[in-house]
Amino acid sequence: MDNFIAHILVVDDDEGIRSLVKKYLDEKNYLVTTAHDAENASEKIKVIKFDLIILDIMMPGKSGLEFLNEHKENIKTPVILLTAKGEPSERIEGLEMGADDYLSKPFEPKELDLRIKNIINKIKTDNLKRIIEFEKVKIDLNKQIIFQNDLEFKINNTEKIILEKMINNPGKVFAREEIGKLINIDKERSVDVIITRLRKKIEINPKNPKFLQTIRGAGYVLWIE
Repeated sequence: MDNFIAHILVVDDDEGIRSLVKKYLDEKNYLVTTAHDAENASEKIKVIKFDLIILDIMMPGKSGLEFLNEHKENIKTPVILLTAKGEPSERIEGLEMGADDYLSKPFEPKELDLRIKNIINKIKTDNLKRIIEFEKVKIDLNKQIIFQNDLEFKINNTEKIILEKMINNPGKVFAREEIGKLINIDKERSVDVIITRLRKKIEINPKNPKFLQTIRGAGYVLWIE
């Protein structure tokens, strides 16, 4: 991840701002693509996977908020909104739709760079947490695969959600009810079945678990540190 170069999409109908932002980010060694409106941006995200989108709210035709609302279910790319000063309602609406940050025009390029770096650093951290290795076990949450010795196990979305939560909270005890709410299951017995299934993929000896343990009367915990 040290050689990671973020690919950023800049969406703004103002050619001057697009050019200025692109020039500045090029100098900061980002890979930059521009789009002159929401429709143009929609075409580009269909064929290119971006790491970050810088999105102007006020654009002719389809607004930035309409673009965000249209694509919020399909893209998980972080978004920084460019907003006009004095429009807090639009900023709030954008954040509620899933935008990660906003910047009011006019802005200093250096401030934009700092906000980008904050998001990129989070992306790096999150990506590192998605491949976890301990002893002879490797969990790849992106590919939804567990490697144990020479064996390979696929994990479904439910198992992935549980593992992701536990991996990000090592040593925390999760009650059956808490796990059930996480995966929308209201029967504790069903939670036990899923944990048993996960143990078969993680543990060398599932009947005597070393990593995914039961805490009697409390729930389950993942020990990986």
